[in-house]
Amino acid sequence: MKASLWMSAALTPLLFGLAQPVAAQDADDQPTQVSEIIITGQPVFRNRTEDVAPTLSYDLEYFQRFEPLTVGDALKRVPSVAFLSDVLESDGVRLRGLDPGYTQILINGERVPGAGVDRSFFVDRIPAELIERVEVVRSSSANRSGDAVAGAINIVLRDAYTLDGGYVRAGAMRFDDGEFRYTGGLTFGGEVGPGRLLLGANVQDRYNPKEKFSIRYDEPGGSIDNVEVQTDVRDGTDYALNAAYEVPFAGGELALTGLFVRTERTESENSIEYADGIISNAELETINDNVNDIETDNWSLGARLEREWAYGETTLRIGYAAITDNQFEFEDETAYDPFPSVDEFESAQLDTEIEDTEFSASFAHEIDLSDALELEFGVQYVDKQRDTLILERESDTPGVYPDPFEAITGGDNAIEETRIDPYVMLEGEGGRLSWEVGLRYETTDVTIVDETADPADRVSETDYAELLPSASLRFALNDTDRLIFSAARTVRRPNFNFLSPALLEEEVGDSDFIGNPDLEPETSVGFDIGFERRLGRRGVVGVNAFYRDVTDLIENVVVTDASGTPLEGSEGPGTFVYSVENVGDGEVYGVEFDLSTPLDVVGLENTGVYLNYSWLDSSVEDFLGDRRFNSQSDYIVSAGFTHDIPTWGAAFGASYRKQGDAFERVLAEEVTTSYGEDLEIFVEKTFGENVVVRLTGSNLLNASKDEIFDKFDNLEDQIDRDYDEFELETEEAGPVWQLIARVAF
Repeated sequence: MKASLWMSAALTPLLFGLAQPVAAQDADDQPTQVSEIIITGQPVFRNRTEDVAPTLSYDLEYFQRFEPLTVGDALKRVPSVAFLSDVLESDGVRLRGLDPGYTQILINGERVPGAGVDRSFFVDRIPAELIERVEVVRSSSANRSGDAVAGAINIVLRDAYTLDGGYVRAGAMRFDDGEFRYTGGLTFGGEVGPGRLLLGANVQDRYNPKEKFSIRYDEPGGSIDNVEVQTDVRDGTDYALNAAYEVPFAGGELALTGLFVRTERTESENSIEYADGIISNAELETINDNVNDIETDNWSLGARLEREWAYGETTLRIGYAAITDNQFEFEDETAYDPFPSVDEFESAQLDTEIEDTEFSASFAHEIDLSDALELEFGVQYVDKQRDTLILERESDTPGVYPDPFEAITGGDNAIEETRIDPYVMLEGEGGRLSWEVGLRYETTDVTIVDETADPADRVSETDYAELLPSASLRFALNDTDRLIFSAARTVRRPNFNFLSPALLEEEVGDSDFIGNPDLEPETSVGFDIGFERRLGRRGVVGVNAFYRDVTDLIENVVVTDASGTPLEGSEGPGTFVYSVENVGDGEVYGVEFDLSTPLDVVGLENTGVYLNYSWLDSSVEDFLGDRRFNSQSDYIVSAGFTHDIPTWGAAFGASYRKQGDAFERVLAEEVTTSYGEDLEIFVEKTFGENVVVRLTGSNLLNASKDEIFDKFDNLEDQIDRDYDEFELETEEAGPVWQLIARVAF
């Protein structure tokens, strides 16, 4: 943290040293009356942005009528966004179908840490009620972090100039098993002292009851080993607070922002296995109880000072973001021979503590070189500290744990990353053409300390640097049509669990795994080319083709055989040790279509429709040959309509979503995942000018998630198709109904 303190001290004098008058707030930034936000009275569509880089923008009102609980629920209506979550869950964004680690999640344009080992941030941590808009940034620019191979999702929270007034939100949800849950919130914006203040508080219950059923065979088409009947219930509450204050300061405009979200959640899985596929007490093999208590806190604090002076405009930022994830999980399994005679009892407890913090600071300066040419340059600094502690203990006697908790192998480590990223960018326009070009240089120093590794390997240090050029242009063909082209080089940094040098026993089937602290990031050169047309005053239609050439892919490699002898030239079978290296290359490509428009042309100006369709494909060579990027759906489609009845003060609508199959192949396991169709509806009624009530129904088609697992003991068996187990699993949840009311004041 010494570097963090040094950077903070260096920027502090600048925050107070600029002393020229600030320009008045733009008229376009004047706050909106709350009643205009909670009562729309007409269909709401995608924004047509003026950003040169290809960006899709959606205001909260675009999603709000279907009452999404979280940002993840809202993003189901955005082009090319997929999820591989359980039914009724929307956590890790898979932009263009790629793993969540390939998508950069930003809050108010700033990076945020997540608890996952793939560096992703779960967007279901943010209540949808807090957002002002969501931006899908398809290609990178030099003034943003380059961790965006698939693109970036920028979640813009409401700021102090968003609202004038306040409103209360309250509602109830009914689930398919008859359970009720509740939600409520309060939002206020207005003048306080010399500036403007926004405050928001939100509490919402989260509940997800699912039923699962699995059939396990010794191999495809073989005999049934057993079946498993399982209930899986996620039950919890989210608490959120957000605040923003903007005030004239030191000759400029100072903005202070804060966000806190706490998730308290219990995940309970209860399963029973029956031999030979016969569900009866006589064939009952095991009963398993698995409960995980989770408490996750997300913090985000920021200060931004914007200052115009004789030599342009300077923006200084300081930020602190953190996530603490505490989980306590126990699993009890009782085996019978036969039921009710107990043959064996096993119990395990797992205590996990993860803390990931990021201190950031940045300097940016913009200079108008002419009326049509602007230069921007700056530097961004990030100091990340990630501490992981995973403790475990086991028992074969109910209620008795003779051994104390001990750290699991690879479960007691600290990772520190320091980044200093300077950049320069040039933007211009002339006639029908607007453009930007930029160059970013990202440097990363990494230190890894793993207390569970061999003493000689406990401390590892590495560093790398990447030059990331980018360019975008927008060409207006006429008043309604425009072309957008972008090219950018981006990176994906290694997963945290790949960096630890600890040797994990039987991590891959019956084989071991050891991480590689010398991994470098994957890199990508990408292109986007799109066409966009304005339809009337409010509609827009667009099509975009994209391509990513990904190099230095992190893939599994064989290190040694069971005796520790390098495998090259060895024919010895047995337990192998695997690791990961930058050895692969791949391609990602696809076409994205989106339509959002009122039906003015057929006289239905109060009816709005949207249609998103993405065709996705990719290719990568792994240890078994060619495949797509893991778990990439081959298509994503969503469509819907809203219809307003102004004379009744009412509205209704529906939305539909479906994503294609996804296939994943890793060492010793292959998974094919299929999702059912998702249908949502809403009915809305307004009362006067300040009350709106909505009834929404989601998952009305009882969407299921179906998975096929091909499991092997090791790579040799996987190549020979010598199965350890072949499993078919399906999970299903029923409809959810919400009744939500908002009252403006």
